[in-house]
Parts: sequence; C-alpha cells; structure tokens
Amino acid sequence: MFAPFSAARRAARFAWYRSGLFWRTFLLMSLLTAASMGSWIGMLNMFQRGPQVQQTAELVGSVVTLTRAALTHSAPDLRRELLLELVSNEGIRILTMNDYDVVEPPPNTALMADIATAVRERLGKQTRFSSSVNGVPGFYISFNIQEDEYWLMLERERLAGLTRVQWLGWATLVGLLSLVGAAFVSSLVNRPLARLTAAARAIAKGERPTPLPEKGSQEIIEANRSFNQMVEDLAQVEKDRAVILAGISHDLRTPLARMQLEVEMAHLPQDAREGMQSDINQMDAIIGQFLDFAKPTDAATFVAVNLSEMLSEVGREAGRIRDLRVQVDLMPGIHVMGNATDLRRVVNNIIENARKYGKTPGQDITEIDIVLRVKATGHGRRAVIEIGDHGVGVPEDQIAQLLKPFTRLDSARGQANGAGLGLAIVERVLSRHNAELSVSNREGGGLLLQIALPLAG
Repeated sequence: MFAPFSAARRAARFAWYRSGLFWRTFLLMSLLTAASMGSWIGMLNMFQRGPQVQQTAELVGSVVTLTRAALTHSAPDLRRELLLELVSNEGIRILTMNDYDVVEPPPNTALMADIATAVRERLGKQTRFSSSVNGVPGFYISFNIQEDEYWLMLERERLAGLTRVQWLGWATLVGLLSLVGAAFVSSLVNRPLARLTAAARAIAKGERPTPLPEKGSQEIIEANRSFNQMVEDLAQVEKDRAVILAGISHDLRTPLARMQLEVEMAHLPQDAREGMQSDINQMDAIIGQFLDFAKPTDAATFVAVNLSEMLSEVGREAGRIRDLRVQVDLMPGIHVMGNATDLRRVVNNIIENARKYGKTPGQDITEIDIVLRVKATGHGRRAVIEIGDHGVGVPEDQIAQLLKPFTRLDSARGQANGAGLGLAIVERVLSRHNAELSVSNREGGGLLLQIALPLAG
C-alpha cells in the first residue's frame, strides 16, 4: 500500500508558503504590526511633543538673551569680531531688520505654534519668527536692542528633530523588519501544518509517509506523534486485512470447488445440476467482488500504462462475449500512471455492469461504446475514458446511489445477481489512481461513465 514519501516531503518543504493559511496568518500579523507601530508613533509624538517644545523654547530664549547681552555690553569696535565669532563657532547670524525684508512665515504646524507661544512667554509677545529672510532659509527670531530691531538666525539642524522623511525611513525599516518577522513566525506555524497535510494526502493516495518530526511546540509534537501512531496503526490494519483476505479466499473457495466437483460427479437431473452450478458460480462471484473491494491498490506498483493498447485488448475480449457488441474509438499512444491489472479490472467491471443492466431495449444484447481521448479538465490535460451503453439509463435522482457499496438499482436497470459492489470497486480503485469518475445518462438513452486519469510524465 505504501511508498516512499520524498516527493510529498519536498512539496511540503518548498510549497508551504503557497498555502492560504500562511498568507492569512501573514496578513493578520502584518496588520497587527502596522497597528502597533501606528500606536507607538502616536504615543511617542504625544509624550515627546511637550519636552521638545520646552527644550526648543529654552534653547532659543537662552541664545537670544545671551546674544543680546553680548552685543549690548561689548565695545562698538569689537562687535564685528563678535558677530564673526558667533557665525563661525556657534552658527548664529545677526541681521538688521529692515522694512523691505522679504520674510517667509514659519511652518504652520502645531509643534511650531507651541514653540512660538513658549518663546514669546520668555522674550515678549512682540517676538516674530520666520523660516526665510531675503531668500536665505533658517530659523529666524526677532529681538531688539533699545530702538533697533534685529533678526537672529539659527541653523535648522540645531532645532529640528526627526523630519517626516526620516520618520518615513525609520517606519519603513521597522515595517520591513516586522514583515520579515511575521513571515518567519507564519512559516513556523504553517510548515508543520503543510507537512501534516502532505502526509495525509499521501495516505489518501495509498502511500506511506516517513514519520513526521516530533519537535517544536508541545501541540505540534503531540499532533505529529498522534499522526505517526495512526500511520503505524493503518499499516498494521493493512497487514491484518491481507491475512484475512487470504484466509477468506482459501476457506470459502476450497469448499466451493469441492461442491462444484460433487455436483459434476453426482447423478442429478440436468436442470438441478445447472441450478446448483449457477448458485456456486454466483457465490464465487460474490466472494470475488468482496475480495476486489477490500484489496488495496499499491501505489508502488504504478508504472506507465499504454491505455490505448489496454482498452483495445479489453474491447476485443469483450466483443467475443455472445450478448455483447462493443464499438471502440481510441486515440493511439496515450499513457497513464497506474497499476495495469487494477485499471483492467476497472474497465471490465464497468463492461460487466453494463452487460447486466444496460441491455438495449427490444434486444437481447448490450451495445457498448468505448472512447478514449485527451481532454483539458479542471486539473489539466488528462486521459478521458468514456464507456456508455444504450440501455434505459438510471433516474437522475438515483445516479448518486450507484457508487455506494451494496447498492443495486434493480427497479431501474433490471434484476441481476451480485453484491452491488461493481461500481463501488471502480470508484475505490480510481480514487487511489488520483482519477475522477462521473456518471450520467447519455443522450439517446443509456448510462455514460467518464474516467479522467492523469497522463504519464
């Protein structure tokens, strides 16, 4: 039943990031990160604003007061040297205020308004501010010495905090780091889930996955440990079922063979002999159906099967049956991956089911059409087998019941012997081949079964 799990493991290792759960987790963590960053920036601005206003107002007030005092008490012949020293060493320029000065107002921001209010409280309400005087940018504050008015210019770098561009740069950097962290955390959460999903799909295909790593958080360890134990239990169930099937085949068919021999040797009327032989054959066929239904399809035996040749052979063999008329239309050279014996059994079961239940009305024969084409489906290009009869079909509301085990729609398709496992066996085998089976009534009467198989290679 099981096969190595390397392909599924590689898929889980490299394709976890394509899962919807990963992107949902990543998006949620990204939104939470953005919300937390926004809250952090808002709180920082709120708590930083007061100290920044106070610090700037104290700096401006101190510089203006000291400069005014220095100019007032310095000798007139030394003021020029003092002004040059202020420019070169402190970055402070003193300009005479003129009526013709071209003055640009300061930035109209809440922070600038608070700074202006705090500075005026220290220097006087007549203090003016400007961001540019006569085309020279800077941070300008007015002051007067007796009747003369001056501009004191400070370099913007001494007063500016983080600019919007700097805030945006830091926010972008933090955001990128947060997104990388969110992706990393999401991968830690989703990678074990992806491995578990791949392992579950492998089991559904009849493969046996390698044990999942029992490491990580306690919840992941427990989940992987439970899954590994389930895989071991399933393997043991398969072994036990194989033993049971072998016992059933031996313990039931051996007595049937003896009964068949005794009927042949006994002196019985012909009608009684034929009736007993029919009952024995019917019992043997039912046992065979049970064994076919319970027998697993080993994915390790899958090889490239020439479906065109196989269907051609099946059609020729079915055409030799007295009450069958088979018409085949096969595209040559179509290969699929699968177990050739099981695929042949699938087609034979469908043909036998049609022979029993799909006789053409008014005739004693069953007409069957077998068509093979390569078609585009929702899962890509696949080999599509169409097997249809010309019988009375099945009521639309009962088609879904056909694939259920032990179900025979005798009222719709006529009486026949069997356990009702024919199409159930077909559906079970095809599911292990990753194939799709659809059943519908064909135009003109009869039942149509379509099988879509993955192409080899």
